[in-house]
Amino acid sequence: MRSFSSGFLWGAAGSAHQTEGNNVASDLWALENRPGGPFPERSGDACDGYHRWREDLDIVRGLGLNAYRFSIEWARVEPVEGHVSNAELAHYRRIIEGCFDRGLTPVVTLHHFTAPLWFQQRGGWTDPEAVGRFRRYVRAVLPILDGVEWVCTINEPNMLSMAANMMKEGEERRELVAGALPPPDPAVADALAAAHRAAREELAAVDGVKSGWTVANQNFEAADGADAERDAWAWSREDRFLDEASSDDFIGVQAYTRVRIGPHGALPVPEGARRTLTQWEFYPEAIGDAVRYTAARIPGVPILVTENGVATDDDAERIEYTTGALAGLHDAIADGIDVRGYLHWSLLDNYEWGSWRPTFGLVAVDRRTFARTVKPSAHRLGEVAATGTLNG
Repeated sequence: MRSFSSGFLWGAAGSAHQTEGNNVASDLWALENRPGGPFPERSGDACDGYHRWREDLDIVRGLGLNAYRFSIEWARVEPVEGHVSNAELAHYRRIIEGCFDRGLTPVVTLHHFTAPLWFQQRGGWTDPEAVGRFRRYVRAVLPILDGVEWVCTINEPNMLSMAANMMKEGEERRELVAGALPPPDPAVADALAAAHRAAREELAAVDGVKSGWTVANQNFEAADGADAERDAWAWSREDRFLDEASSDDFIGVQAYTRVRIGPHGALPVPEGARRTLTQWEFYPEAIGDAVRYTAARIPGVPILVTENGVATDDDAERIEYTTGALAGLHDAIADGIDVRGYLHWSLLDNYEWGSWRPTFGLVAVDRRTFARTVKPSAHRLGEVAATGTLNG
């Protein structure tokens, strides 16, 4: 039996675009609905989470979890450049207060991949004014963050800058394991780092806020003696983003699988290995390995697991994966690594950036009625949270 500390955060996560529905002012909405666009499916109504957030928070509380991670959608707050919607700010404040009312710790993300369409049309992250525009958005959000302790500035900047390079090169890849994508676009990566620093400067004005960003950790492993190649892949795709967080209040670690690097780059999933619905390798050890790597890279920075989960339509497999992941996480903590919490990805079966097929959720969602159905894996995680112990 493995025991976790009494102050540990146990929760689940989601993002605005993937759950809210009808994020019509965003760049991703435009891309999804563009004739001949790259995505086979569109987000549409998503999980109708914009209207059903109270029900979702009730589920989190009912499971015995104590934290919920969600994102504020920039495209809703500032649908037209320079025009901030006070109604939308009030909406997100109600969600924050809804967490407080239920005894949940809100973990708020300010940017989870999507941006306003107008921002993209003005050059996106490569425009000279990009960082200033993001700072202005963050400043507008500050008044609703009263009492919030955990704020993620930008979600997976390494993944965002790799995807930017992929789109610039006109590549289309079905297996979006970040480590197998082209290297990050340098200009986008630099802009995101500057935007993160600007956001942290603004957030410093809010009493009690801890701020950091989240990184998609790929668990790069050298194969066939390709240590130098692995190090090169890791530096551009992961390490520079971890290093940027070396003086932050915390680092959000997000891991799902591993990526093996050979002399000529990323290797396919080993022959005969179990695969998930995303075709990634089934690898429960991912999160334990990721927190160990992160702690060694930026020692002294507290770690919050902001995402970890598995795409499967077999909930027994989800229980198996999560049990293995938590065992590895516990062992890392027992070795002295400062991990403050575990937030499962995801609370809901939601839109996975182009497709509804990969189901990561602890809760199933009927695509027509939006009815929520809690899965056994959710109850299992809730039992671990309530008791603070992991059996198995």
